[in-house]
Amino acid sequence: MLLTWPRLASWGGGGCCSGSQCACLALRSHQRGEAVAPQFVPPTTQSVEQSSASRGWFPVLPGGCCVPAGSGERDVGLVPPVGGGCSELTSCALLGRLGSPRLPSLSAPRRVPTMPVVGVLLWATLLTLGWRAAHPKDHGFATPRVQLSFKELKATGTAHFFNFLLNSSDYRILLKDEDHDRMYVGSKDYVLSLDLHDINREPLIIHWPASQQRIEECILSGKNSNGECGNFIRLIQPWNRTHLYVCGTGAYNPICAFVNRGRKAQGFPSSQPGGRESRSTASPLGPRPAQSKDYIFYLEPDKLESGKGKCSYDPKVDTVSALINEELYAGVYIDFMGTDAAIFRTMGKQTAMRTDQYNSRWLNDPAFVRAQLIPDSSERNDDKLYFFFREKSADAPLSPGVYSRIGRICLNDDGGHCCLVNKWSTFLKARLVCSVPGPDGIETHFDELQDVFIQQTQDTKNPVIYAVFSASGSVFKGSAVCVYSMADIRMVFNGPFAHKEGPNYQWMPYTGKMPYPRPGTCPGGTFTPSMKSTKDYPDEVINFMRAHPLMYHAVYPTHRRPLVVRTNVNYRFTTVAVDQVDAADGRYEVLFLGTDRGTVQKVIVLPRDDMETEELMLEEIEVFKVPAPIKTMTISSKRQQLYVSSAVGVTHLALHRCDVYGEACADCCLARDPYCAWDGSACTRYSASSKRRSRRQDVRHGNPIRQCRGYNSNANKNTVEAVQYGVEGSTAFLECQPRSPQASVKWLLQKDNSDRRKELRVEGRVLRTEQGLLLRALQLSDSGLYSCTATENNFKHTVTKVQLRVLSSRAVHAVLVQAETPLGLPGAPTPRYQDLLQLLSQPEMGLLDQYCQGYSPPPPPPPPPWRHTAASPPQPLAGLKAKEQQDQKKPRNRRNHQPETYGHT
Repeated sequence: MLLTWPRLASWGGGGCCSGSQCACLALRSHQRGEAVAPQFVPPTTQSVEQSSASRGWFPVLPGGCCVPAGSGERDVGLVPPVGGGCSELTSCALLGRLGSPRLPSLSAPRRVPTMPVVGVLLWATLLTLGWRAAHPKDHGFATPRVQLSFKELKATGTAHFFNFLLNSSDYRILLKDEDHDRMYVGSKDYVLSLDLHDINREPLIIHWPASQQRIEECILSGKNSNGECGNFIRLIQPWNRTHLYVCGTGAYNPICAFVNRGRKAQGFPSSQPGGRESRSTASPLGPRPAQSKDYIFYLEPDKLESGKGKCSYDPKVDTVSALINEELYAGVYIDFMGTDAAIFRTMGKQTAMRTDQYNSRWLNDPAFVRAQLIPDSSERNDDKLYFFFREKSADAPLSPGVYSRIGRICLNDDGGHCCLVNKWSTFLKARLVCSVPGPDGIETHFDELQDVFIQQTQDTKNPVIYAVFSASGSVFKGSAVCVYSMADIRMVFNGPFAHKEGPNYQWMPYTGKMPYPRPGTCPGGTFTPSMKSTKDYPDEVINFMRAHPLMYHAVYPTHRRPLVVRTNVNYRFTTVAVDQVDAADGRYEVLFLGTDRGTVQKVIVLPRDDMETEELMLEEIEVFKVPAPIKTMTISSKRQQLYVSSAVGVTHLALHRCDVYGEACADCCLARDPYCAWDGSACTRYSASSKRRSRRQDVRHGNPIRQCRGYNSNANKNTVEAVQYGVEGSTAFLECQPRSPQASVKWLLQKDNSDRRKELRVEGRVLRTEQGLLLRALQLSDSGLYSCTATENNFKHTVTKVQLRVLSSRAVHAVLVQAETPLGLPGAPTPRYQDLLQLLSQPEMGLLDQYCQGYSPPPPPPPPPWRHTAASPPQPLAGLKAKEQQDQKKPRNRRNHQPETYGHT
């Protein structure tokens, strides 16, 4: 049984530490239950004048309490120690302001402000808890089971951070090549090739800055020298097995080049071994090739070409691209002013194509997010390229309305013969809706598309599409993740076209005669085998396409509701990556969600009855030392790694950290992480091929009672019971922090004269916080055994037990009033603590009694130097023997054991 001494704090705007001289006492308990020496509590260095009329909140020093000497007739204190200040005492005494409804204060000998930081933080915590209690639980309070800072993440050894500190920024993962075990990253003036196993192992770096002349011209045009006038790499596509096609903004003059990459052939000359950079002046931009022992990586300066129509001028505008059959499809802005947005096709053997210029029905100030090839059938002529973007609403040009879109084009589109020459004649688009339905039928929309992840399935024609959205308004803030099926998307594109008609010129489904072939159909495909090119289409088809690019129906998510929602939070989702995991009870999709705070949330969503779902946030991790919005994120299921980039660098981390959930089977099972399972001795990585029968895992239900039989028998038996004392009229804090923040906590009270345990109601003098239970204005009837129980998934266990003993204020006052005689004066009696121990009359107090008898006070602190003069050196105190003065000068080996259980303020 552990013996602890209560920490006391001021409450309700009053305190007792108004004098300049007081004594501090810290009583710590040893982990074996032995009472240890009272430890000196260092005084605060703060000294702020405070009048007696402004007595209020005071800071709390860990492990101690403080009261003044003689600060009022109802104050109980100790005489000021010799030399002033705060010192250790030979008497083990309970200090407090007796009979007051306010708490005794813990303070330092110097005066402090009325409302210090501790008080402000406590009030903020209480207000937050009160707000949460007054409002029902919403999507904003999703609680992670494990929360790791960047420092804690590095301590696990499962993450590596890369930043080569060459005055670069704005890192973006643009290509992952698992065949070559490389990842290609673009940043300002640099192209990087990193090892997928360890991004810090021999990074290959190409320095590709804009020319000095181009930078000067960019600055003269009014652009920023650091954030805009540089060569920001925005496009890296695989050209073939030996070359990459790379484009950058080129200081508002886009430029592209080929990069030679791959493993070295035997006998290849190595000009710069070791993976570091070397300068090459053959290019106007001065690219620097990088070589390593096993790989080659250099830019070919004789193959530079213009990047117009391939990469945007402005580095703040995202570029999306897809390189298919040596033809580059890109969603870009193709002018210096950033007013002409287009979906372009360049390079290759086919005709260069683009969307209709300055036609707001096609594109209205879009922000491109993703481009993805998704085949429609086994016929290659039916292949379509899908673009995901957001754009301004054309219906309300004066409002800030934004719609998310999905558009598509046929890869073999050659444009029209007379109309839409060299322009897409199969371009269609539809609205992507991600909204939360309300009880009154009004939906809350998340309109701004931020990122898209394509989850491939065994059927390449039907991948699953995960999309991240944010709210577009300035008042309502939130994020959501919606999931779409290709069946729903194709159904919308095969549905009616949007058409404006009627007296109010409203959008209506087109009901007129549909031309043949149906607009948007690819030539030579399943439905048009006789037409080999879009130039063979009738003019009425081309004219219809130009006037009706929008579909009437919108694409709704699966189950017509988001998968994950966050509202009333101070962050937004920016990226998403999804991994499929095979667990013991099925296959699960694990979502990794990046935020604009530089954190990654690991989430799974479990199906429930009646089309309901249950969201579990397994982890929330800080992946960068300096918080920065996450730009890009990619996942490698093969290597079980997640790669994340931001403006400050690149981090790769493991998809799982099973050991952080706990050392017990119940903790591992309650975590419900499909990557992890209990192997009989620890929480480790689960492998579907493992034949060990001791593997315990239950993701769907998380039931440790069934899964961990034999491992939970001693869960409650090992609960440590602590003893804590309080004084009538003061305040006591009972600590209880379960390992999982997702557990619900209840407090049970068993009175001294009863065998029944009753649940403690949180009302009046009782306040429950995230750290424990606060009891104000203690009464003698509050004595008893307090048990804190945590319940999660119907699994209940006792976290802590505290035996609270409330002492009578009058009885304690009668004992401690004897301590008013100053210490160290001739003939002064030594304050006796035995009477107080008899008052407590508890067997465990004998240890404290024995220790206090053998404890000697340390030497008093030397007087301040400004009190010393040459004429009057400091004199030893009268009445002290020479041997006692010598003992004061000897250094003492002081014990300082940290308590295992202790009180709180």
